[in-house]
Amino acid sequence: MGELQATSPCAGLLPLEIGGHVVAERDAGVITSVTPFVGASKAALERALGCAFPAPLTSSGDDTLCCVWVGQGEALVMGASLDPGLGAMAALVDQSDMWAVVTLSGPQCDAVLARLVPVDLRLRAFGVGATARTQLGHMNASITRLGGDTFMIAVFRSMAATLVHDLVTALEAVAARG
Repeated sequence: MGELQATSPCAGLLPLEIGGHVVAERDAGVITSVTPFVGASKAALERALGCAFPAPLTSSGDDTLCCVWVGQGEALVMGASLDPGLGAMAALVDQSDMWAVVTLSGPQCDAVLARLVPVDLRLRAFGVGATARTQLGHMNASITRLGGDTFMIAVFRSMAATLVHDLVTALEAVAARG
């Protein structure tokens, strides 16, 4: 019997470049759901996290440690293992194997996503650091603007191939417009 081999969610699917846009898998490292307990000290929580706990529809952190709002009182912390002592202040759930995380970058990435997402993702409405839980095609997704022309998109791991397919379709349509 063969041995099982661990693969990333988008193995063999990414990276790709279409019309000056790049879709690449992002190594999010350890991904932990953090839900603070009622009465937890925000200052102590943020010291333990190493970044600000995000307000609704925002994200915090940097390329090393990213904290993304995903619902009322809940965030996904990506990039680092958390101090186990944080468990005294918040419910922690390792979700590292649950998500497929990609970046989409390019000059018209908001136009690409406009074909798939019912949220206005233009820079003037969805600035750097903004995040939303929304539908992308028929999938639940978390979308975060990392830069003026870069988005991070997270979907459930089982939807990785569908995400790539839908992004390719939208990228080809935008590229065809010239």
